[in-house]
Amino acid sequence: MKTWTVHTKAGRTPELLPEGFSAAAMILGPVWLLAQRAWLPAVLLGCAQIAGSLLVPGAYGVLLSLAFAWIGGVFGRDLVRWSLERRGYALTDVVAASSQDLAFGRILTARPGLIEGLPV
Repeated sequence: MKTWTVHTKAGRTPELLPEGFSAAAMILGPVWLLAQRAWLPAVLLGCAQIAGSLLVPGAYGVLLSLAFAWIGGVFGRDLVRWSLERRGYALTDVVAASSQDLAFGRILTARPGLIEGLPV
């Protein structure tokens, strides 16, 4: 069972984000953040990775790159949440479900008013 956070904005479909570690964010880093539309965190993480690889030589540079990758995996979803908040979305609910579709169904059952006013 996964935990999903529900982010809403007037006139928009609710956004559901899973909680926890993201292997895709760890492997792809800034590219994953760009795909999630988290522009500022993607640029900052990319710049930090580039600066770290240029400034720290040898094995320590590799360790620093691995550390940045791990940080991306651990905090990637939180950075996406922060990005949604900056775009005007509000954290409104938390739902437990095994899939995103089931979580979406549960939130719409509990709060049917979320779909009112959405374009069809």
